[in-house]
Amino acid sequence: MTKAGFRRTGLEWFSSLPACLLLLAVVLFSTSSDIHNRMLQTGEQLWSGYYKLRMDPVAPECDPDRDIEAAVASEMAQEPDGDDPMAALLGAEEKDPDEVRLAIERSVDDCREAHRDYQNLKDNLTPGVKAYRAVELFVADVIAIGLESQRYILVILVMLCAVTATLTRHHIAMRAMETRLDYTVSHTLQTVANAMLLGSSVIFRQSSLGSETSVSGEELLLHNLWIAGFACLTLASLYRLFRMPADLQDGGSLNKAFLAVPLYTVMCLISGTYFALIGHSSGIGIYLGKMMELADMFLNVGLYVWVGMMLKQTRLATLVFNVFRPWRMPPEMLAVVAVLVAAVPTAYTGASGIFVIAAGAVIYSELRAAGARRQLALAATAMSGSLGVVLRPCLLVVVIAYLNREVTTDELFGWGIWVFMLTAAMFTLVALSVNRQSPFDLAPSSVAFPAMIQALKPLIPYVLVIAVVVLFYRFALDVTMDEFSAPRLLPVIMLAILLYEHISLKNRRGRASGELNHQGLERSVRGATNDTTAEIGALLLLLGLSVSIGGVIERSHIMQSFPQAFDSAWSAMLLMVVILVILGMIMDAFGAVILVTATVAGIAYASGIHPVHFWMVTLVAFELGYLSPPVALNHLLTRQVVGEAEVTAAQQETGTFYQRHERIILPLIAMGISLLVVAFGPLIFYA
Repeated sequence: MTKAGFRRTGLEWFSSLPACLLLLAVVLFSTSSDIHNRMLQTGEQLWSGYYKLRMDPVAPECDPDRDIEAAVASEMAQEPDGDDPMAALLGAEEKDPDEVRLAIERSVDDCREAHRDYQNLKDNLTPGVKAYRAVELFVADVIAIGLESQRYILVILVMLCAVTATLTRHHIAMRAMETRLDYTVSHTLQTVANAMLLGSSVIFRQSSLGSETSVSGEELLLHNLWIAGFACLTLASLYRLFRMPADLQDGGSLNKAFLAVPLYTVMCLISGTYFALIGHSSGIGIYLGKMMELADMFLNVGLYVWVGMMLKQTRLATLVFNVFRPWRMPPEMLAVVAVLVAAVPTAYTGASGIFVIAAGAVIYSELRAAGARRQLALAATAMSGSLGVVLRPCLLVVVIAYLNREVTTDELFGWGIWVFMLTAAMFTLVALSVNRQSPFDLAPSSVAFPAMIQALKPLIPYVLVIAVVVLFYRFALDVTMDEFSAPRLLPVIMLAILLYEHISLKNRRGRASGELNHQGLERSVRGATNDTTAEIGALLLLLGLSVSIGGVIERSHIMQSFPQAFDSAWSAMLLMVVILVILGMIMDAFGAVILVTATVAGIAYASGIHPVHFWMVTLVAFELGYLSPPVALNHLLTRQVVGEAEVTAAQQETGTFYQRHERIILPLIAMGISLLVVAFGPLIFYA
C-alpha cells in the first residue's frame, strides 16, 4: 500500500475515521461480553469455585476457639431486656441452658467452617489465579464501560453522521436537487428544521432541570450532547445554504423544489409545528430521547449499515451472479433469481432499505448487463430487500419480539419461512407471466452445469472464511450465529472477507472478473465507512423523526377514534391492513414498529387476531408501503444508488402503461397479492 492509499480528506478525518472507531468500539464492547462469559466458564473449569476467588477473601471476625462453657454462663447471667415490649406483653421466658449451649456450639461450628473456607481460598489464590483474575476483571470493567457509554456513542454517531449527510447532500428525499431553486428551498427548510430540533432540545433540557425530579450527571451530559449535535447540524445546513454548488441548473419550479426537501425535514416540520401548537415545544426532544431506551437496537442498525457497505466493497455479489450466467437466463428469470438470492443477505443486514443501499447498484448493473430493460432492473432492485425481512436473523423481527411479549422470535421466524415462500412465488409468477419479453431459452445443462461448477469454485474461500469466524465464536467464545449475535459477528465476518481479498488479490489484481475494483484492505474499509457515515446519518435521523411522527399520531389520539375492539376479526384485519400500509408509506420500519406496538396492536389482539398472524401481516404491509407511492422509500433508495440518470432514462421509455411504469406496478402486484393472502387466508381457519 502506497502512502497515497492512506491519505484522507478533511471530511474523512472529521467523520469517517471517528465513525469507524465508534462502530469498532460497539463491536469490541459486545464481543467483550462474550469473552467475559467464556472466561468465567473457563475459570470455573480450571479452579472449582472460581467465582469465590474473583475477590480477595476477607478473614472472619468470629473466634473459632471460643470457650463454650464460659459463653453459656455469660449468656445465662444476662438479665432480660426490660424495654422489650413482647416480654412485657407475654411475660419473660426462662432460658434453657441446653438450648443456649446448642446455639453457641452451632455458632462456633459455623465460625470454624468460615475460617476453613477462608484458609482454603487463601491457599487456592495462587499467582496464576491472580493473573487470570486480573485479566477477567479488566474485561468485566470494559463491559461496564461499554454498557454505560452505549447512549453516548449513539448520540455522537447519529449527530456526526447527520452532519456528514448534510455536508455531502446525502439525505433521503423524493427527488435529487437539480436546480438552484431546489437547492435553496431544500437547505432553507433543512436549516429551519434543524433549528427547530435545537430549540426543542434546549427546551427539553430546561424543563428537565426545572422539574421536581433531579437530573443525574449522565442525563445532563446526554442533553448537552443532543444540543451540541443539533447546533452543529444547524450550522452545517447554514453553511450549505450559502455555499451553492456551481454545477446546478438555473430555473426550476417550486412544486419540484419541495420534492427535493429531505424526508426527515418534512417529518421534523410536521411534528415540531404540531407540538408547538399544543404547547409542548419539547416534544421532538422527548421522543428523540426515547431512542436512548433502545440504544443497543439503534447501534445495531448502524452496524448493519456498515456490514452492508463492506459487502458492497467485496466481490461476493459479482461472484454469485457469475454462478448463474452460464444458464443464459432471460432477464425476467435472472431478476427472480436476484431477488430470491438477495433475501438471505437482507435478513443479515437488518432491513430491506439497508440491503438496497448496499447491493442495489450491483444488482441493477448485473441485470442490465444481462439484457434486462431498465424498468425491470429497477423493479428487481427495489424489491431485492423486501423478501428477506421475515427470515432469521432479521433485526426488525427481533425488535418486534423485544417490544411484544405476546410473540417470540422462534414463532415469527418459523412462520416467516412460509411468508417468504409465498412472496417469492408471487414475484416469480408476476415477473415471468406479465410483460415477459424474452424467450424462455436456457442453455443446455450439459454446457451450463460444468460452467456453473467452475463459477462456484471462487466462492469456496469465502465460505471457508465465514466458517472459520463462525466456528471460532462457537468454540472459543460459546456464541452461536443467531439473530442476537449477528450484529457483532457480521462486522467481524466482513472484515475477515476484506482481509482475505486483500491478501489473495494483492499480487493478481485485475486478472479475473470482479477483481478490477479491489483497492486493498485499508481503502475498502475506508470506502465502506465513508458510505456508512452518510447512510447512517440519513437513516437514523429519519428513524428518529419517524418516532417523533409516531408521537404526533399517539398524542393526537387518532387511533382512539377507532373502536378498541371489533366483533369481527375480518373487519379488524381490513382496517389493520389499511393502517399498516399507510404507516409503511410514511414511516421508517423501526419507528413504525414502536408506534404499532403502542397503538393498533392491542386492538388487533382484542379483536381476535392472533399476535403472530398480526405481526406477519405487519411486516408484509410495511414492505408494500415501502414500495408504494407517493414516498416509496425503497424506490428512493434505488434511485440514490443507481443514479438519477438511469431513473430518468427509464421514465422516458415508451410502451404500454404497464411497461412505462413496470418498476412501480410489478412490486405492487406481487406484494399486494401476497398481503391479501397473508392477511385474510389464515382467518379462514381460526376466525
